[in-house]
Amino acid sequence: MIIRHYEPTDCEDLANLFYHTVHTINAKDYTKEQLHAWATGKIDLEEWNKSLSEHYAVVALENNGIVGFGDIDQSGYLDRLYVYKDYQRRGIATAICDDLERAVKVDKIVTHASITAKPFFEQRGFKAIKEQQVVRNGIALTNYVMEKQHAT
Repeated sequence: MIIRHYEPTDCEDLANLFYHTVHTINAKDYTKEQLHAWATGKIDLEEWNKSLSEHYAVVALENNGIVGFGDIDQSGYLDRLYVYKDYQRRGIATAICDDLERAVKVDKIVTHASITAKPFFEQRGFKAIKEQQVVRNGIALTNYVMEKQHAT
């Protein structure tokens, strides 16, 4: 596995990976209606590219294909972390997170973790601060604001 910096030419592949990961991996914790509200398949690629380019963003590659990605901003907000369904539980998310956490100089890292991702972040030392309902396209989705103290 290789971790490299995000490039704008990756954006469409990341959008597809996001859609397919949400609709397969998160299906055990969310309804079909919630999955469709969360990942509609209609991402504004220009906005995603802008966001990923402004953040510290990386992609994980195996066999020359993108199998995961993540990003964090300079305030320590870990925004996205997704690994393709066929590459789960191989240490890819851990490697991406390790890289993202090293990239920022902050006292704490914050993420909004899905029900599915919450155990992964807990294993990394994150603590759930609160459960919240986020509304996407009129549909409520449960997630968790999680924080981790970070040595700078």
